[in-house]
Amino acid sequence: MSQTNPPTVNAPPREPAPGQLAPEKRPRRADLDCAKGLGILLVVIGHLAARSSPEGNDWYVVLKHALYHFHMPFFMYLSGYVVFLTGAARIPPAKWPELATRRTYRLLLPFVLFGLFILLGKLIASRFIQVDNLPGSFAQGLQGLVWNTDFSPAESVWYLAVLFALSVLIPPILWVLRGRSALLLAFALILYVLPVPHVMYLDRIARFMSFFAMGGLASDAGKVWLDLIDRYFPVALVALLAALSVFLTVFPAWNPDVPLFICGALSMPALHGLVRHRYFANSSLLLTFGAYSFVIYLLNTPFIGLVKGAMLKLLPWDGVNFLLYAPVLTAAGLFLPILLRRYLLRRVPALDRITA
Repeated sequence: MSQTNPPTVNAPPREPAPGQLAPEKRPRRADLDCAKGLGILLVVIGHLAARSSPEGNDWYVVLKHALYHFHMPFFMYLSGYVVFLTGAARIPPAKWPELATRRTYRLLLPFVLFGLFILLGKLIASRFIQVDNLPGSFAQGLQGLVWNTDFSPAESVWYLAVLFALSVLIPPILWVLRGRSALLLAFALILYVLPVPHVMYLDRIARFMSFFAMGGLASDAGKVWLDLIDRYFPVALVALLAALSVFLTVFPAWNPDVPLFICGALSMPALHGLVRHRYFANSSLLLTFGAYSFVIYLLNTPFIGLVKGAMLKLLPWDGVNFLLYAPVLTAAGLFLPILLRRYLLRRVPALDRITA
């Protein structure tokens, strides 16, 4: 008997009418929510340490390096999958301004607001507690946030800016390519290997477009893709773990774009297939994390930073102490944003809309 579930779908996705944008409220696919839940869990674990890692905990250093080889490519894959699934990737030119407006409100506005919130919060909190990745001044931090983005003080929100750019760029590019997602991937692969300036997140837009396009191809493949990952995800998972082992031990000094591409591509069938397995498909925890993944993404680092700063007043986080820090900070990054949204943000309509 097969050990995988059929596609875990709450209801068939509604296709938008020709020339229309997909509605914001649509039936949710449980497998995508579980995948987002797993993805955001990995993101939070990767954010436990910012610039410096706890001494004597090499296991976490290795884990963090491994996660950064694939967890954001996996998130971009899911983003591309959803954008293509809803039809937003192929809207006609007349609808592009409306799409840009909606994505500005949904992605760019939270990027600006929460980027400034993190920047100001760090500058204020640094007077009382230890703060990671602290800019020298507000002006320096602002420059890092929007221009010299390799030094952003709000490193955790870059995904919003990149996803905004891809969301508004992909429809015109696909229109030129006559809607062919395979050609979009070919174009993205060319960008992946070209040298791109590290300003205004242009390098990340070029790097992550390929994973977004892979998600689009998977969405276009429909049941064929789902059947493949249901059957072969164990093979992909073993291949992912093997690739991570090789890149972390045998070739640790390789150009980082090589392991990012290989491990990122392998993570798509491995992790998407994994959460569709019967042992994970109905996980209430993953479904909850997935449903709240946006607010967790926005607020996990501020809460991790606050709890870490408070704990550092009591004990250092090096050595065996990190075994206490790790679960406490993970729980803070996951559950405090959920609680804040449930009991406060939902009561303020403007904040409710941008953190949904």
